[in-house]
Amino acid sequence: MIEASIQNNDKKAYWLIGIFSLIVFTVVVALSRFKLDIQPSFDVHIFAKIDALTNAIVAILLVAALIAVKQKKYTLHRNIMISAMLLSVVFLISYIAHHLLAGEAKFGDINHDGILSIEEKLQVGSSRIMYLLFLASHIILAAFVLPFILFTAYRGLTAEWAAHRKLAKYIWPLWLYIAVTGPIVYLLISPYYS
Repeated sequence: MIEASIQNNDKKAYWLIGIFSLIVFTVVVALSRFKLDIQPSFDVHIFAKIDALTNAIVAILLVAALIAVKQKKYTLHRNIMISAMLLSVVFLISYIAHHLLAGEAKFGDINHDGILSIEEKLQVGSSRIMYLLFLASHIILAAFVLPFILFTAYRGLTAEWAAHRKLAKYIWPLWLYIAVTGPIVYLLISPYYS
């Protein structure tokens, strides 16, 4: 095992993790109500592509980190996980930018008029249900798991290995699911970007 990277201060960590998680949750919820009324000179959906790419890279990093820890390469594991967390911050910034500039896309809005007609729903059929299931599970788990990801990282950085392993056993697969479903959601919704 490796030494602690930070000093243990549970009270401060709980507050910081709680406040950060609440702010992220509030901002993401608020995004559904706001769209900046500007027309940038570039394709704003580049941010959605960045989101999908960062999620895919995070998924790869999560698997690489698992392999590293199984091989007892703890420093490598820590560095990979920190990289995954930093990329997740890039994802969050890009996600916010995309939603502020592009607004919400509606799955099945074939004519890109912002209205999902009955005819359009019939044309996309059951693929809309599949998309909504992926999207709902992705969003709900992301909102739920964020503070636990941060607590798991905190336990690792403070070298509290038993607590870190106990949390990681449950949080790692959920984070991997979120990272994998992100690009899937992008691939399903991207044809409906206007």
